[in-house]
Amino acid sequence: MCLRVGGAAALVLLIGSSLGLGAEEFHYPLKPAVAADGSVYVADLKLPGIVVVQKGTIEKFFTAQRKLGSPLNRVRCVALDHKGKVLAGDTATREVYRFDEPGKPTPLTKGAQGGIGMPMAIAVDSKGNILVADLEAHAIWKVPPQGGIPEKFADVPAPCGMAIDEKDELWVVSRSPKRQLFRVSPDGKVEAVVANRLFEFPNDVALDGHGTVYISDGYAKTIWKLASGGKPQSWIADKQLVNPVGLAWHDGSLLIADPNPKAKTSQVYKADSAGKLSPLVGN
Repeated sequence: MCLRVGGAAALVLLIGSSLGLGAEEFHYPLKPAVAADGSVYVADLKLPGIVVVQKGTIEKFFTAQRKLGSPLNRVRCVALDHKGKVLAGDTATREVYRFDEPGKPTPLTKGAQGGIGMPMAIAVDSKGNILVADLEAHAIWKVPPQGGIPEKFADVPAPCGMAIDEKDELWVVSRSPKRQLFRVSPDGKVEAVVANRLFEFPNDVALDGHGTVYISDGYAKTIWKLASGGKPQSWIADKQLVNPVGLAWHDGSLLIADPNPKAKTSQVYKADSAGKLSPLVGN
């Protein structure tokens, strides 16, 4: 996953469809990440690029060229590193970028041979290492904080979403036809948490910092909830959800990206702990 998370469940923020905004809008949001100052960065596939929500307003953070092969033209995920700098994964250039300066994405692996294929999610451990879920290679890569040649951290089938807990245990949601949720120890040992096929099309995973795991399921239009030692239960299954994708908990709030492929713009919802939805930006 793309962000370390924590806090108790209080509000849920969902990024979805048909929101009328002023200067900027969500077009096809895939993944949210929250900075220490509360700014919300969102990977937006159809911008293409990254937008940021600050004080209730959506602004462009980086706009990619509409040319295949240009940096972040096919952005899939966004995160914050241990120094608060924005990270983003791009399947077009098969690369992970860091914004050392505004508007200037710096490639971290520089196309290392045999490295990252399809970066779908990013998480950062307590040492600043950048963990990348590679859907193509069926692997989790570890990139040094400063960048460099990726090192294989773990073999996980079809990883598409990640979150990391306070013990540096990595939770990975998978599109495997059988096992769909894994936990990876700091030394790379892989354990299946959900060993049977339960989710229709899982996209991402988030942690609330109190032992509860949340999984987004696009085809089922559902957010699943998994308490410690329990079984996944449907938590939000609302007719307003179109295709819940990226997740991230922060200070008691869950961010959920919900793009609508049939609409030009997307929406941000808030939901309380009971799952009641309301817009994040606007009314």
